[in-house]
Amino acid sequence: MPPSVVLLPVFFQVGLTFFLGLWMGRSRFAAIRRGEVEVSRIALGEPNWPKKPLQIANSFANQFQIPLLFYVVVALALVTDKAGLIFVLLAYAFVASRFLHAFVHTGTNDLRKRFQSFAVGLFILIGMWLLFAIRTLFGI
Repeated sequence: MPPSVVLLPVFFQVGLTFFLGLWMGRSRFAAIRRGEVEVSRIALGEPNWPKKPLQIANSFANQFQIPLLFYVVVALALVTDKAGLIFVLLAYAFVASRFLHAFVHTGTNDLRKRFQSFAVGLFILIGMWLLFAIRTLFGI
């Protein structure tokens, strides 16, 4: 697979992370401007933000948890030339699950739907790692 094809899902995931980070900053500054939160109450990072900025911040923080394993497996598959079509399709599916997770997390925040989208992404990521491991260990 050409590197650009393998890396495109990574660019989408990074884009989601940047989008959430910028949205988080905007929503936090807006909450301060509207007087919904006092700076002294959030200066040390206490979770005293209004609901929406807190939801967005939590979703942003989630992008530095399980996606880390996604970045690692894509990088390893790329440098070892083990990223075939199935791997790339799984990468797109993983990123789609992260977009869905972020959409639920910052929207309705329905815990059941949020967990389902997380679990789907987790199992896809496990599949990516298993595929990479099999292709690497058995020279496929």
